[in-house]
Amino acid sequence: MKNLILIFAAALAISCGDNKKEEKSDVKIGTKIEEKAPVKEEVVDDAVANITITGNDQMKFNKDEIKVKAGQKVRLTLKHVGKMGVNVMGHNWALLVQGADMAAVGQAAALAVETDYIPTDMADQFIVHTKMLGGGESDTIEFDAPAPGTYTFMCTFPGHYALMQGKLIVE
Repeated sequence: MKNLILIFAAALAISCGDNKKEEKSDVKIGTKIEEKAPVKEEVVDDAVANITITGNDQMKFNKDEIKVKAGQKVRLTLKHVGKMGVNVMGHNWALLVQGADMAAVGQAAALAVETDYIPTDMADQFIVHTKMLGGGESDTIEFDAPAPGTYTFMCTFPGHYALMQGKLIVE
């Protein structure tokens, strides 16, 4: 029995060591380690602001403020991340001119069913807008950022503007 315990203890001691040589490194904590393989750098074009905004079945945009530079090309993608259809929970993203009355636009939009809730008699109140989307759909629009200032964006589906709104800040 003593021999069995002795063999077990020896096996345990051997298994705790890994017999591997320790590799020493001159790298100090907080220093950057250079990678051996070349890394592709993503080129970001300052001339284009790529923005993605989502709308959901709870009538909320994921952003209530967006900042861009005056004159900058804006590529905005609206994604409806909900499941409800366009006729029940449709969403769009509409950018209004400075000083536009969002409530008046929202009330007029509620009656503009045939034009995807963009009232044709108030076309001068819009800078740009996406199409109306149902759950799982997306739309991308491009436009040049207007003059510096603060602009309101909203969803024009009936009643949504009360919750689905925000500010585009142009610097």
